[in-house]
Amino acid sequence: MTKAIWLAGAAACALLGGPAAAQTAPGQSLPAAGAAQQGVLVFEPVFFTDARPDTALDMIARLPGFAFESGDSGTRGLAGTAGNVLIDGRRPSTKSDNLDQILRRISAAGVARVELIRGGAPGIDMQGRSVVANVVLIRTVTTERVIETNAYFYPDGYIGPVLSARYSRREGDDQIEGSISGFSDRTDGTGDGFRRRYDAAGTLIQDADLVLWDRIRNLRATGAVQRRVGGGLLRVNGLLGWFGNENAQDLLIRSGAGVDSFNDEEADNVNSELGANWTLDLGPRTGLELTGLQRYSTEDYTGVSESSGDSSTFSADSTSGESIGRAILRFRPNDRWSFETGGEVAYNFLDSATAYSENGVPIPLPSSSVKVEELRGEVFGQATWRPAPTLTVEGGLRVEVSEISQSGDSDLTKAFVYPKPRIQATWTPWTGHQFRFRAEREVGQLDFGDFIASADIDIGQVEGGNPDLEPQKQTVLEAIYERRFWGEGVFDATYQYAEVEDVVDVIPLTGGFDGVGNIGDGTASFFQLRLTLPTDRLGIPNGRLQTRGSWSSTSVLDPVTGEERRFQGNQAFGCGVGFNQDLMGGRWSWGFNHGCNVDKGRGFRVREIRAFYAEPEVSAFVQWKPERDLTVKIDLGNASDRATGYDREIYSGPRDAAPLAFRETRRTRMSPWLFVQIRKTF
Repeated sequence: MTKAIWLAGAAACALLGGPAAAQTAPGQSLPAAGAAQQGVLVFEPVFFTDARPDTALDMIARLPGFAFESGDSGTRGLAGTAGNVLIDGRRPSTKSDNLDQILRRISAAGVARVELIRGGAPGIDMQGRSVVANVVLIRTVTTERVIETNAYFYPDGYIGPVLSARYSRREGDDQIEGSISGFSDRTDGTGDGFRRRYDAAGTLIQDADLVLWDRIRNLRATGAVQRRVGGGLLRVNGLLGWFGNENAQDLLIRSGAGVDSFNDEEADNVNSELGANWTLDLGPRTGLELTGLQRYSTEDYTGVSESSGDSSTFSADSTSGESIGRAILRFRPNDRWSFETGGEVAYNFLDSATAYSENGVPIPLPSSSVKVEELRGEVFGQATWRPAPTLTVEGGLRVEVSEISQSGDSDLTKAFVYPKPRIQATWTPWTGHQFRFRAEREVGQLDFGDFIASADIDIGQVEGGNPDLEPQKQTVLEAIYERRFWGEGVFDATYQYAEVEDVVDVIPLTGGFDGVGNIGDGTASFFQLRLTLPTDRLGIPNGRLQTRGSWSSTSVLDPVTGEERRFQGNQAFGCGVGFNQDLMGGRWSWGFNHGCNVDKGRGFRVREIRAFYAEPEVSAFVQWKPERDLTVKIDLGNASDRATGYDREIYSGPRDAAPLAFRETRRTRMSPWLFVQIRKTF
């Protein structure tokens, strides 16, 4: 709390230190002259010529040293949910429609330029990030029709079709667009493998084959209209979608004690969204932005497990919704100062009923029928000060007030008030060198699903709901060094340290169930190195080599043993390497990616420790563009036919006192696949 107060004071000083900035009008951006000193790199269409991109997403993928993030649609409210790409200086007024899909629907021919903004720029909403990309659209008349016919091909003859069609028309500020898409496919939930159990001495006591099968299906329609209304710019967007998932598991005993078993799961989800965003220039240096959003979804789930005449069934039916209103006022008196303030109010609910039975006999679950509601509000202010062309200082303060109530099997109401200060500095002492520093108080959100009972039917594990939860908080310190060289070359190093309060983990509940709860305070540190290397000087023209390595260390006291351990799922090491090359002026392109890390972290439960396992993933692609309006691309996925699974240590009781009952090893392989894409523009 002391650190939070200190950060709040620092942010308040920055806010009170002087006035600041107006909204940049849609389509407007900083000039290229002097942009590097102001932290903005401008990439004109000619920069992407050799790659012949089809969409704005293709252009974003070619930005040197930029790692695209689509945002988090699962976070309630709009604050902190946006990705790191803006369109005409604004965030999309949608959450259910992924940012990558929005960018995929924007033709590269409709992009005037892409701006890479590092450390902030006057009038640009940085979304709380140190680096964002801004896609600026052209103002001339553009009409486009796109049809994509794609398919996944698997060695066993299965074909997963993907069909989509899009229409868009832009003329200045006026825009209209619509899309419809559908697919049927499978995931790594289809494959063959084994499950083996060993006693405490390491002797094999059971060997079983695993046969997995799954199908996923999706239908989605989106639409958006943008017009000048009431002196401002209004954009209205909508979405309607359905997603279905089926999966099954056969466990066939080959040796040792035990009987065959069969599991089957089905889930259907329907979701809808309507959003609106209105921006108005109140003066040459003042702008107002209003956003409204309404989401509603339903989900039905049934899981059945059968073994030797015995059966268990878990079912869950839920409805959820979200209503959001958000207002932002921006003011920019000059090029040195910018300011924004505003507020957001949101109402969220989840109404869920779960049931569990064994051989037709109902088994009571903690919090099986629950309605969770949240009313939350947030006020915020932010000031950006540019004392010199090479230095930018940003201070911000958000205060969140929320009330979460639960009714049904248990009645409980909790109220929270959290200040979330933030201060960031960006310093560019020399051309090509930039330092970014950040100190921030972050507050997580409670997952409504943790309030309600759930199940992993494939391993026969049922988890109770826990209404007594606190959000996880952390104070974060971050430093980043970025070096740009050789035109497209970028090297950056990131170090981050966090002190975490009320770590969310798994705890024992009444009735012998596990559930999500808070286990105390911990620490987390993270270090990452990334390199984007153009290979022209190495004798490989129009090539780019990308590498990444990260190291993470977390520490918290285990709620069962009281001993120090890592956070749930924390990966100690991660890495990746990729290469792509454009040939014949972009008519041909090829590349590969190799996810070289194996460590996937560990999960801790009251009676179990689970180590997740995944062999490195390898993928490759080749692309052919015989015409400007026709693209054919073939992706080879899972080329290494990697194995995934986990190793479990199962105890006969709480693992601090009970002996090890057995160890379990599970491995499955999905098989490689080909994804053939044909894109035609009219």
